[in-house]
Amino acid sequence: MFKKILIANRGEIACRVIKTCRRLGIRTVAVYSDADRDALHARMADEKVHVGAAPSAASYLVMERIIEACKQTGAEAVHPGYGFLSENAAFCEALEAAGIAFIGPAPHAITRMGDKITSKRLAQEAGVNTVPGHTGVIADADHAARVAAEIGYPVMLKASAGGGGKGMRIAWDAAECRDGFERASSEARSSFGDDRVFVEKYIEEPRHIEIQVLADTQGHCLYLGERECSIQRRHQKVIEEAPSPFLDPATRQAMGEQAVALARAVDYRSAGTVEFIVDKERNFYFLEMNTRLQVEHPVTELITGLDLVELMIRVAAGEALPLTQDEVELTGWAMETRVYAEDPFRDFMPSIGRLVRYLQPPESPHVRVDTGVNEGGEVSMFYDPMIAKLVTWGKDRSEAIGQMQEALDRYHIRGVDHNISFLNALMAHPRFQAGRLSTNFIAEEYPEGFRPADVPREDPAHAIVVAALAHRRYMDRAACISGQVAGYERQVHDDWTVIVEGVTHHLHVRPQADGYTVLYDDREFAVSCNWRLGQPLFKAEIDGKPICFQVERDGIRYRLFHRGAEIDALVLAPDVCRLHGLMPEKAPPDLSRFLLSPMPGLLVKVSVSEGQEVKAGEELAVVEAMKMENVLRAQQDGVVSKIVADAGASLSVDQAIMEFA
Repeated sequence: MFKKILIANRGEIACRVIKTCRRLGIRTVAVYSDADRDALHARMADEKVHVGAAPSAASYLVMERIIEACKQTGAEAVHPGYGFLSENAAFCEALEAAGIAFIGPAPHAITRMGDKITSKRLAQEAGVNTVPGHTGVIADADHAARVAAEIGYPVMLKASAGGGGKGMRIAWDAAECRDGFERASSEARSSFGDDRVFVEKYIEEPRHIEIQVLADTQGHCLYLGERECSIQRRHQKVIEEAPSPFLDPATRQAMGEQAVALARAVDYRSAGTVEFIVDKERNFYFLEMNTRLQVEHPVTELITGLDLVELMIRVAAGEALPLTQDEVELTGWAMETRVYAEDPFRDFMPSIGRLVRYLQPPESPHVRVDTGVNEGGEVSMFYDPMIAKLVTWGKDRSEAIGQMQEALDRYHIRGVDHNISFLNALMAHPRFQAGRLSTNFIAEEYPEGFRPADVPREDPAHAIVVAALAHRRYMDRAACISGQVAGYERQVHDDWTVIVEGVTHHLHVRPQADGYTVLYDDREFAVSCNWRLGQPLFKAEIDGKPICFQVERDGIRYRLFHRGAEIDALVLAPDVCRLHGLMPEKAPPDLSRFLLSPMPGLLVKVSVSEGQEVKAGEELAVVEAMKMENVLRAQQDGVVSKIVADAGASLSVDQAIMEFA
C-alpha cells in the first residue's frame, strides 16, 4: 500500500480522496492554484504545494508542475479525481517514466476510450451495441450538414475529446447542424485543445444510464450495477440515482456484461464507467467510456457498500479485487443532486462570490455531503461552479426522494446564487416521482425556463403561518430585551397580517404551554417551535408533522424557503397594514435599451457594430462562462447605438455590453 498520495485536483473530489486516505492511514499532498490558496482541500491535506496561477491551464493542467510536486514531497502515487488531467494519457505516461504510480487505467486504455470515434469502433468490435452514425472526423460545417442528411435528422454533434456536456449540440435541420458544428468545435477547442467533432443519430425519448465497472491487474473485472443520469440540463447531469427505475434485471445484466466486455477489450484496470443511451423499448446503445471516477460515484457506493476510491488505490498498488461478480449486492436506493452556484431563475447563469453563510445538512446513514467549500470560502469564475454533491439513501426510491427533500430544506447557502430551489422542485415533480424520465425532461417540463411559479407548494398556508410566528417570536425577543413584563410572550393574544405577492392574509396567534395555536383561513394550526432570531432554520411541528423552513429577516419583511419555494412575506399589525396600503410603489428602472451580461464571464465575441440594425433573435454577442459559450440574442428589433464592452473583456453580472437607440 502507498504511504503518500498526491491528489491532482481540487474541490469536493480532492476532499473526498483525502478522507479515504485518512481512513487508510495514507498521507496526502494537495496541489493548489492562486485562487485556491485557502481552499478546503488545501487545508485538509497533510501537505500542500502551489502549482500556479488561477486559470487551470496555468496550474492544475500543467503536468510538469504536478510531477515536480510529487518529487518534492515524496508522493508515490497520484489520484487524478475527475476533470483536469484525469484522462490525459500523456500525464499517465510521464508519471510512469518518473516512477510514480497513476491511480487509474493504463495509458493505452485512456487513449482508446478517451477518443469517442476510436472507442465507438472498439465497442463495435467487442460486440457492444452502438448508435448509428458517422465515426469519421467532420471537416467543416458543410460536411457536417451532408453527413447529417445521410444519417437522418435529428442528429447529435459531439466533440471527440472531453465530456461534461461541452462540445455537444442537437440539430434538427441543416441550419442548426451548421451552427451546432461551429459551436461544438469552438467549445471543444477551448475546453480540450481538440476541435474534432463527429455526428451520430439522436435517439428520441432517450434515457442516460451508465454502468460502473471495476477491474484489477490480475484479470478480474466486474460491474457494480447501473446509475440513472437522465435528468440533465445542456447535456450536464443534474440528478443521478442508483438503481434505475426503468431497467429490469435482464437488461441490467445485458448492459453490465457488455460494459465488462468493452473493459476487457482494452485490458482495463481501476474504476471506469460505460455510458449507454436507452430508448423507450429498453434498447441500449454505447455512448462512451469514462476512464476515471465519475462525479456521481457516491450513489453506487451507497447501494453497494463499497468505497470506489479505496478500491482504485488498492488496484493501483497491485492488489486483487476483494469480491466477485456474484458477491456484488445492491441494497436500497440512492439519490444524488448537484448543488451548483447558479441562478435557476435567470437561465441557470453561473454565480461567483464568497459563501457568506454555509450550513450543510448533518450527515447520517441517510445523508452524505461531498463538498469542497466551507463558510467564508469563495466560488471562483475559473472553475466548475459545483458547491457540493448531496446524496441520500433510502430503503426504496420514495424514501430516498423524501430524504433528499428534507436535506435540501436544511442546506443553507448565502453569498452566491444556488440551484437548491430547482433541485427541490424536481424532487417534488409528479413525473420525476413516477420515474418517467428522459434526457429531455427539463426541456419538456420547463420549456420557458424555470420560474418561481413552477415550484409546487405542499401547503401554502404553512408559509403564512411560519412568517407570522417568526415575527411573533421576534416581538417576544424585543419585548424581553426592552424589559417588559416577564412572561410577555405567554400573556398576549395578537392578530397579524401577512402580505404575500400582494395578497393579504389575516391570522390570530394564541400562545400555549407547548407552543402556539394559529387561526388562519378558517383553519386551526397547532405549532410547536423553539426558533430564535438569527437562526437560519425554522424547525417546528405543525399539527404533529415536522417541517423546516429557511428564514431571513429584514425588518418586517421575511423571506422563507421550503421545498423549492421562495416566499417573500411582509408581516404587519392590522392597523399598520391599513396605512401600508396607502404607500406608493417605486417603479423599476427601464433597462430594455441595454444588452446586459446575464453572468460573470469572458466576452468572446461582439457580433454586431455600432449603427447596425438588428432583428429579434439575431446574435449580438457570445459570453464564455465556466468553459461554456453562451450566445446572447436580440429580444426585439432595434439599432445598436453604442458598443460599451469589447471582445476580450471580463464581465460581471448585469454589466452593459451594448446600448440600443
